[in-house]
Amino acid sequence: MKRFRIICIAVLLIALLPCTAQERTDSLINAKGGFDAWRVYHLQESGIIGGNVKTIYKLSEGDTLCGQDPCPVRVEDVFSPCNIMANVVGVVKGSNSVFPEPRGDGYCARLSVIMEKVKVLGLVNMEVLVQGTVLSGYFNEPIRDTKSAYTKMDCGIPFTGHPVAVRYDYKADVGHTVIRSTGFSPQKEIGGKDYPFIAVFLQKRVEDSDGNVTASRVGTAFKIFYDNKEEWVNGETIPVLYGDITGDEEYIPEMDLHDGRGGGVVYYCRNSKGKIVPISENSWASPDEEPTHIVIWISSSIGEAFHGGLGNTFWVDNFKLLY
Repeated sequence: MKRFRIICIAVLLIALLPCTAQERTDSLINAKGGFDAWRVYHLQESGIIGGNVKTIYKLSEGDTLCGQDPCPVRVEDVFSPCNIMANVVGVVKGSNSVFPEPRGDGYCARLSVIMEKVKVLGLVNMEVLVQGTVLSGYFNEPIRDTKSAYTKMDCGIPFTGHPVAVRYDYKADVGHTVIRSTGFSPQKEIGGKDYPFIAVFLQKRVEDSDGNVTASRVGTAFKIFYDNKEEWVNGETIPVLYGDITGDEEYIPEMDLHDGRGGGVVYYCRNSKGKIVPISENSWASPDEEPTHIVIWISSSIGEAFHGGLGNTFWVDNFKLLY
């Protein structure tokens, strides 16, 4: 039973991962930030966990896919939703918490905090909380194991430039009570409220001769969404702040460096040797430093993995970088 529970949770460990691959431009980010292009993947889950067909949505283009092969990744696929498939010791499972929703003549992205359920009589009966997240970049499917979820990512995409702000449209249903549901223990109400956020981090990365990657933070844009918005808020902007912002009146702890202090998230990337390594984001760059990468992270929950406000929903559309 323990092995089956590990298999089922593998796909959910990756729910917050960001990623990278080839050279992208700001114009491509702006074009794909309209969230109008979606590819449908009907994933055939393994019979041992019920044999269901799970519909997975990718922010990509192409014909509808069916079966158990990973969805191909295109160079133009700047954004990755946390809709993923895992194949752990031959058992295939999928998760989907980001959905296309019609808006006008196109679509927007709907990010939800949901409960994934797996029930197999006599073997597995588990619930795992998953946060809806859209990230810049790429991660490798199928997920093969449950170890160190963030090591599965190649975080951020190549980028140069100094945008002054990010702009987007949004709606929000927020502030639901935080619960924890890991699949390994009963669901538990933690208390407190949970909120969506948008983060944009511009980094300058350097790799040494041993393949270790360090980064300095060039620019930061960040906002937590504390209020419900039943109608679309169009054209809202978040300024990009450059250099060391710890003394800025806009600074909050969530904008700090991602160097692992205090148990915070450490990003990973694939170095020039083809190895996944942590990114030690250990300093603030000067405001005029040229970035090498951009991390865009839009999520329905600001909590840690398997924690969140069940029911939180964040709609986003027309995401752009402004100059």
